[in-house]
Amino acid sequence: MLDLTADLSRTAAPSRDWDNPALWWPRLSDATSHLAAPVAVIDVDALRHNAMDLLVRAGGIPIRVASKSVRVRAVLDAVLRIPGYSGILSFSLAEALWLAETHDDIVLGYPTVDRAGLERLVHDEVAASRITLMVDDIAHLDLIDAVAPHDRRETIRVAIDADASWRSAALGHIGVRRSPLFTAADVAGFARTITRRPGFRLVGLQMYEAQIAGQGDNGSDAPVIRMVQARSRAELRRRRAEIADALTDVAPLEFLNGGGTGSLEFTGSDESVTEASAGSGLLGGHLFDGYRSFRPAPASAFAFDVVRRPADDIATVLGGGWIASGPALASRQPRAVWPQGLRTMPREAAGEVQTPLQGDAARMLEIGDRVWFRHAKSGEPAERIDAYHLVSGTEVIDELPTYRGEGKAFL
Repeated sequence: MLDLTADLSRTAAPSRDWDNPALWWPRLSDATSHLAAPVAVIDVDALRHNAMDLLVRAGGIPIRVASKSVRVRAVLDAVLRIPGYSGILSFSLAEALWLAETHDDIVLGYPTVDRAGLERLVHDEVAASRITLMVDDIAHLDLIDAVAPHDRRETIRVAIDADASWRSAALGHIGVRRSPLFTAADVAGFARTITRRPGFRLVGLQMYEAQIAGQGDNGSDAPVIRMVQARSRAELRRRRAEIADALTDVAPLEFLNGGGTGSLEFTGSDESVTEASAGSGLLGGHLFDGYRSFRPAPASAFAFDVVRRPADDIATVLGGGWIASGPALASRQPRAVWPQGLRTMPREAAGEVQTPLQGDAARMLEIGDRVWFRHAKSGEPAERIDAYHLVSGTEVIDELPTYRGEGKAFL
């Protein structure tokens, strides 16, 4: 069993110095040399470091683990055994129902129209007590009532998703497009609608500040990003407080959720918020290299083998196109990190079946050599593999099945 609570005082070890690539990546190659590529690993000490770092950054408020950024039950379970972590933020109802077999506090982070899943939920007393659905529209309530009227089903726990983006007079909408509910009046009005509907229990509020949590502030456009984020933080702090105040007169809430890995310091300092969500920072995708305030250890990585040498300065690996979701930018590609000095070809990039890599380091690679990559975002590589190999020091100590490895494909 993966145990992250053992020796929590450890923050560094000579064999685990991720700031020294010449030690870090060859150690992983040696530990996994007996495994066929593609091989994906999680380093247990780096994972422990990241889990502790997230708690420090959150400033004492509990962290709900975002399952979409992990997708490995053994990791979810291990993190939730650490004091300071509490509950799961799920990404689909089918996933939530599955996890509810062993976990009792699951918030579905997105609205659902999964009628088959709702049919199961509304007639399952245990699942209905453990799962909270996310809503931001009366149509969500109507759909649940259409599946089963309130007097023929369990009472359904719901939370309101409110828009945490910034509406700038000069720049327009800054953030992601989520909920239509923006002002305190919007949210309070919808909350009153919920409380008047039999068969529903309003228990929480979610406000995810993607323009802060999901946007690095240490790139070439850093001055503009920092200015936008500072103004957004000030506006959101005021508006979130107004919404929280408005809801106190409507229903007693169990939680007000905010944040993400990239904004934990801000979220933890917001007195309106009772818990934060985070997940990506546990495994440490390379998108977080562009943040000033923190940098997670590369707790997970994957490797492919060289199968071709089409030119002296090009080595081609089999596989590689594990592209992260989001805008179709270079930042969403996996990043070749060892040997250092490799780059993808501009007209091919990371390919579905093969990825040519160019650079001086390619001249030293031979057919059969291994190249290590870091993922851009944390959860999505789990959809490509059946298991992560858990590495401690110079040994593989366990194999952790992903959702896919357990026969599950939710999204």
